[in-house]
Amino acid sequence: MTGKLTALDLKPSENLSDGTKAYFAKCEEKLGLVPNVLLSYAFDEKKLRAFTDMYNDLMLGDSGLSKLEREMIAVAVSSVNHCFYCLTAHGAAVRQLSGDPALGEMMVMNYRVADLTPKQKAMFDFAVKLTETPDRIEEADRQGLRDAGFSDRDIWDIASVVGFFNMSNRVAAAVDMRPNEEYHKMAR
Repeated sequence: MTGKLTALDLKPSENLSDGTKAYFAKCEEKLGLVPNVLLSYAFDEKKLRAFTDMYNDLMLGDSGLSKLEREMIAVAVSSVNHCFYCLTAHGAAVRQLSGDPALGEMMVMNYRVADLTPKQKAMFDFAVKLTETPDRIEEADRQGLRDAGFSDRDIWDIASVVGFFNMSNRVAAAVDMRPNEEYHKMAR
């Protein structure tokens, strides 16, 4: 699959809107690359916009969760789902945001070996349970998060990030989406 974004024969539209071109330029400026996930969705700007709007709201919008915590949730979920794309891209983000390459690797392999606060561990335990056995989430799980110090709004945000990455992981797996090579070298 070398050189292709996914295993599907879908190429980014050649008629991208000025807004999308500006968004890609901003990615290039801030990240040094346009993430392949965005290029993968660019065959249909409506789908790309829906994806980026939800991603930006969940990962960059107002929340009681830090950007690092949201990236760590992405990695914990992606670890359960064995999503190569998201583990590579969001593992790099954890390394960058935390300044700790070992933390990024521990989160990718098994968050339970990382030096986490009890609050963080409760959050990742919930994220993993919601990923593996969503039908078993009950009030005691939500109360456990409250007891750890999370507000009901925080619980909504945790659940939303978990849900988004479960969806993203499945799409990435289904189409064999490949991460940008640059992610492998970041923050090491």
